[in-house]
Amino acid sequence: MPDTAPDLDPYSLADRAASFEHGADVYAAVRPSYPGDAVSWLLPQGSPRVLDLAAGTGKLTALLADRRLDVVAVEPSESMLGHLRATLPGVTAMVGTAEEIPLPDGSVDAVLVAQAWHWFRQPAASAEIARVLRPGGHLGIVWNTRDDAVDWVARFGEILHRGDSLEPTSAAARVGPLGDAFGPLGTATFRWVDRITTASLRPLAASRSYLISLPEAARDALLAEVDELVATHPDLADQDVVGLPYVTECYRAVRA
Repeated sequence: MPDTAPDLDPYSLADRAASFEHGADVYAAVRPSYPGDAVSWLLPQGSPRVLDLAAGTGKLTALLADRRLDVVAVEPSESMLGHLRATLPGVTAMVGTAEEIPLPDGSVDAVLVAQAWHWFRQPAASAEIARVLRPGGHLGIVWNTRDDAVDWVARFGEILHRGDSLEPTSAAARVGPLGDAFGPLGTATFRWVDRITTASLRPLAASRSYLISLPEAARDALLAEVDELVATHPDLADQDVVGLPYVTECYRAVRA
């Protein structure tokens, strides 16, 4: 369970973004990684210097480091950055935001943003990303989206989003205009399955900003429904491990 965050408003975008300071432990333990093909599609050719922006606990950062790239991670949450530094000591990690990136002009070949673009003030973030990118560099944006074509996954998602007025209808709806510094936006999708324990579905739900920000009683009520789903759905009941299908949605633009 995440730390209690009684002063956060579940209907405030700023508070929701700040909620991850309270939920870093759970996030690091249960959130999924990303498929290698998606990472390859987002990156430019060669062995570039890559900025993982809003890096969180380092889910994407670890994949970039495994490719022996020159990686720098920037993240506003000290709690999340602590996890990243502990697990990836060879990666340069800095506190910063998308609107104020602590890097020089033209200093990276790619900026990747995983599961975070919707938290940014997008016009300011686009301009700042353009500043730190070299000409011809890539901006890559990626989200893991659960595949609701599977019945239990759809029911799980309905519980997670119930009452959440800030939840967009799709990843595409979250990517606004990038500005004149970037060329056309390309898109690609990658399907994959994350093998997880059924016991991890409750903490996975608890890692979401909406649930972290809810009052304790409301959060516990939704988590109890997750427990009920796991106990009763024919695809989950009496199963220790299950495949959680994802559609990874990727967006890529080149710095003009």
